Amino acid sequence: MGLPDRFIQIQLRIKPMTYVSPRRGFLRSALAAGTALLAGCSPLGIVNALVPSGTYRRTIDLAYGGHERKVLDVYQPAESPAAAPVVVFFYGGNWNTGSRRDYLFAGEALASIGLVAVLPDYRLYPEVRFPEFLTDCADAVRWTQENISQYGGDAQRLFLMGHSAGAYNAAMLALDPQFLKAARVDRGRLRGLIGLAGPYDFLPLRSPVTRGVFGFPDTPITTQPIHHSTADDPPALLITGATDNVVDPGNSARLAGRMRRSGAMARDIVYPDIGHATLVGALASPFRSHAPVLQDVAAFVNERSKRL
Repeated sequence: MGLPDRFIQIQLRIKPMTYVSPRRGFLRSALAAGTALLAGCSPLGIVNALVPSGTYRRTIDLAYGGHERKVLDVYQPAESPAAAPVVVFFYGGNWNTGSRRDYLFAGEALASIGLVAVLPDYRLYPEVRFPEFLTDCADAVRWTQENISQYGGDAQRLFLMGHSAGAYNAAMLALDPQFLKAARVDRGRLRGLIGLAGPYDFLPLRSPVTRGVFGFPDTPITTQPIHHSTADDPPALLITGATDNVVDPGNSARLAGRMRRSGAMARDIVYPDIGHATLVGALASPFRSHAPVLQDVAAFVNERSKRL
């Protein structure tokens, strides 16, 4: 999908991108090596070491609460436009592992297209279970709403985004009103939800970790984003890979279908030959030609960020 130049240059100043068809051989091998670490959310030093430094400015270790994990980093475009759209990005890791520092490549990617990106940490299992980590994520959104103007962001053009478990977190905040309401955030201000390989409809629970996180065997269906869809939902872009063997790609199709039936706007995209880790890895600068993840995110944010 192409990007409308008039909105890129005038409305959002999002930089044009060119998508190059995937190349075999070296690029595929490099991507596999660089993103293999993502599957276990291990330190991503290899990927982050390849990230360009001239595309963003970063402010680190900003507290949004009193816990040591209630901390976030903000990424701004190197040439930050006034009142840029804002994306709060939640990383994955099965709700029991992960660090915002591992996702420098994601913050750089979003800043490189003219967005202000907020990457929060949140408390993890077994320290907390559902729904405490969602409370943390909602608090991070409140901090963003109240403070992001100091970093060149427009709180009126706010998006929630995540990968894997982080996409679940973003979807629950976007679709179930209770979490943002408790954090004193107006859900109506959200311009969109962006989910990468998210689990949105994953009962029955099978893994020991998810059973612990969601209180098996008494796990209510209200833990599932798909059961909260209404006509009031913010627009959604749900992206997945056809060869994902970690999160069933059908999660995205089912949620998108439910949202459309509810009267909300939802678009689901499935990339062929793309797996779970590779999907988010394609945000990294050296690997963007493997899949148009950033291009599709930019187009969605561009369209949904037009000033009201």
